[in-house]
Parts: sequence; structure tokens; C-alpha cells
Amino acid sequence: MLRRLAHLALVLSAAWVLAGCAAPARVADGIPPEPPGDIFLAPDARTFSASIPRDATLETILRAHGMAAERVMAVADAMRPVFSPRRLRAGQPYQLVIGLDGALRRFVYEIDTDRYLEVVADADAGGALEAQVVPFEQEVALIALSAEIDADHPSIIAALDEAGERVGLAVALADVLSGEVDFNSDLRVGDRLGLLFEQKLREGRPVGYGNVVAAELHNDGRVVRAFRFVDPDGKAGYYDSEGRSVKRMFLKSPLPFTVVTSGFSRSRLHPVHRIYRAHLGVDYRAATGTPVVAVADGRVVSAGFSGESGRMVRLRHTGGYETYYLHLSALGPGIRAGVRVTQGRLIGRVGMTGTATGPHLDYRVRKNGAFVNPQTVHRNMPPGDPIDARYLEAFHLVRARAEWQMGDLGTRPAPTAKADDPHH
Repeated sequence: MLRRLAHLALVLSAAWVLAGCAAPARVADGIPPEPPGDIFLAPDARTFSASIPRDATLETILRAHGMAAERVMAVADAMRPVFSPRRLRAGQPYQLVIGLDGALRRFVYEIDTDRYLEVVADADAGGALEAQVVPFEQEVALIALSAEIDADHPSIIAALDEAGERVGLAVALADVLSGEVDFNSDLRVGDRLGLLFEQKLREGRPVGYGNVVAAELHNDGRVVRAFRFVDPDGKAGYYDSEGRSVKRMFLKSPLPFTVVTSGFSRSRLHPVHRIYRAHLGVDYRAATGTPVVAVADGRVVSAGFSGESGRMVRLRHTGGYETYYLHLSALGPGIRAGVRVTQGRLIGRVGMTGTATGPHLDYRVRKNGAFVNPQTVHRNMPPGDPIDARYLEAFHLVRARAEWQMGDLGTRPAPTAKADDPHH
């Protein structure tokens, strides 16, 4: 059984969230209202509101509304210093105001849940086009919820979905706890989660997530806690109750949410060759194209095709460790031999290149020349670095406040709309 509880009465103003940014006009249905002025109220203009069609470009959209090629080029030139026309995404809403003379009066495009692009003709400058990226006016609500893993909701994604939240919150939680918890294999029925997080609101509607503020996971007899703390130097991190970083040298998995289909073994019946031989890694079942991330900081040793391993990335890390990512359908941007990568960077996407019966990731770890079980290698990892002693007192105050907020969970109405999820 899973409960979503207590919408804490903490609503933060846009001035706090968008520090230093001038707030734009309020919005409805994703498009800011037309500002006052003759240019938008004149009878010689037409207004269109729609969503970007699949495979459309700025040129095809504007030409479809009757705009001449040279005027389309002028709009693109005005946009380019603040937002590339190539970044228009299918399904995003836009609004277009065009004069009967074919000149653009106003173009508004919703970039994401936080910002919109606006291109307007300045009547005082002879109709010259001006472009800017503007933050939406938003509020941030601090939400506390509790959940329990059960037979009907055996994963964090399923549990949070049942609570009315989207996969983006599960991804954010995995980012926080991925050094401590393998969400593919560590969860058990009866595990309990307490979570304190920021939810972004626009016009009172949830539109996305901010930071995870605190998390507490009761997992198979142990308790994992993480609290967000920003030190006076502006460095943000997540720490346990004693102020030790929950970030580890290795993430527990290069895929946060999937299924282990084959473990580390010295003798396994090969699914293709039908002979027994060693399987020196862990197989994760996932759809083709699923992102694969680096489990630790390191350097790319090789990236490309490697026989039966298909398209493979091999990374070298400190402490004599190397990691291997096999059967990829594609490499991540910029991934090539010699490149340094940071923990969590996209290095490739799941596929079935090489010898494989279906899309999956074969993930391997080698230490000092010998392959080791990726699912147990974390046992010898050192604990995370602690907070600077100068900041411990401030951290304990932050932790105490978060614990109080998570503990004061009074009854909350059933969830209504789910947040629009940029990760969904």
C-alpha cells in the first residue's frame, strides 16, 4: 500500500526560484499572453496557436503561414544569438502573430517547463526583430510523501507513479542514491521510502521537479538517508546523517531502472552458442536506445566495434579499475578514445550489436587485470568524503529541519494532475 502525504505549506516565490530574473507575464496553457500595444491588437494581424509538428523546422512553419523566404531568414537571424532554430522540438506549443503584410509581429515558443523564446517586432525601431529567452513565472512547493514497495508496486517507478508522480522524480531520486542503492536488484517487498522534494508549479499546475531535498529509504533491514546541503561556497551535495557524502566512487549500476537477466558466472550456458563458458559481467534487459552512463570518473580507453561484444565502450578509472559496456546501439556524444568522462555522463545507448539475442547491456568490471562481480565490487569502496568541519553545524540544522518536515506528514488529498515530466 502506498500513500502520498502532506503537501507542506511552503510555497516559494518566483523571485527566489529565478534569482535575479525579471518575472514575465503569467501564462495559460503554456503560452504567455499577448502584451498590450497596438502591434498585437491591430486589425491587420492574425494570431495562430499550435504545436510544433513532427519533422517541422522554423522555415517550414513560417512559410506555411505565408511568410516570404527573406522574412523567415530575418526571424532565424534574430533568434540565433539566444536560441538555435534547429532546437525546435515536436509537440512543443508555439504562438505566431503575423501582419497581413506578411511581416512577423510576434513569435513565442515554449522551450521547456522553465523558459520560453519570444521574438517581437519593435515598432519604435521600424519593425526590427528582437529575441529573448524569458523564464516562466513559477512557484515551488515543497512536498513530502511516503511510499512502500509491495507486490503490486515492486519498483520505485511503479510506487511513485501510484502516488501520482512521474518517472522524472524516480530519476532524480536515483541520481541521489545511485551510489548506495542498485534500484534494479536491491529493493525488497516491504521497503519504505520517505521523500522531500521540490515541485514546480505554473498557474497552480505541476510542471516538473526541482531538487530532492531529503530521502530516507528503509531497504532490506538497513536505512539509507540523504540530505541536500549547499555550503557557503555554493557547492551542493548529498550527505548522510553524519555529514558523509552519499556519492561513491562507483554508481551501483550504469542503468538506474531495468532488470538483471544474467549475473556474473564462471560457467553459464551461452544463449547463442549453447555451450558453457564464463560470463564475466551482468546483463541488464532494456529497450534499444536506453541511456547508459559512466559509473565513475575515468578516461575512455576504446569506443567502437569489438567482435562479439559489438559496439563497446571501455573506461579506465583510478585504483586499478576498468569498466566495459557491451552491445551498444550508439555511442554518446563525444565518446572516443582518450576523452575524460565524469560519473553519470552518457557514454552510449543500449542495443544488440555483436552476438546478442535481444537488446541488453552487458556491463563488466575489471580490477588489476582480473574481472570481478559488478554487483559486489562496491563492498570494498571507501565511504564518501565528509562535509568540511567548518560547515557541520550548519548542515545539522539543515538536516534537522528536513527531518521535521518529512515527519510532519498529516493527511493529504488524493493526487490530481501529474507533473509534466521532461524525462518521460
